[in-house]
Amino acid sequence: MTETNKFSPTKSLSSLRQDRFLLAIILVIGILIVIALALFFFRQGGQTYLSDNTPQTVVHNYILALQKKDFQRAYNYLDEKEGKPSFTQFHQAFINNQLNTSTAAAQIGEVTITGDEATVSLTLLQSGGGPFADTYRSSQAATTVRQSGTWKIDQMPFPFWSYDWYQKTAPAVPAP
Repeated sequence: MTETNKFSPTKSLSSLRQDRFLLAIILVIGILIVIALALFFFRQGGQTYLSDNTPQTVVHNYILALQKKDFQRAYNYLDEKEGKPSFTQFHQAFINNQLNTSTAAAQIGEVTITGDEATVSLTLLQSGGGPFADTYRSSQAATTVRQSGTWKIDQMPFPFWSYDWYQKTAPAVPAP
């Protein structure tokens, strides 16, 4: 009985081609991952604070401070009128995820200035949270006021602002 040789040159060549194809796919995926990570880290460091001399830059700096978790800086941009939350209340709203800005971004648009008040148009982008979730886009506005020559934020849309900040408390009514 003769034993056939299990080595077949055509089978080996076909296997080699498949291995090269698989290696090429893995290499392309690896390159895409490296590019994605490089872009992610490059864009993270690209955000810088701007001078605080216009309503747009104050809104930009407030949002950036929240993204960088620089809560004291963000708090300093709030209007100094009655009903302003304490720093602890402000900070806790973000720490306890009552306000979660991690899935939100804002594009700053046009500004309308009337005397010491300004309205800054915003396009809010909010993700559903998952990797395949839809992104929702809505048009909103922020209002700022000029106090002692500097712009302060009077109102921002959710999730950058809590509904109960600056709310007037109703006077206590005595029981009959």
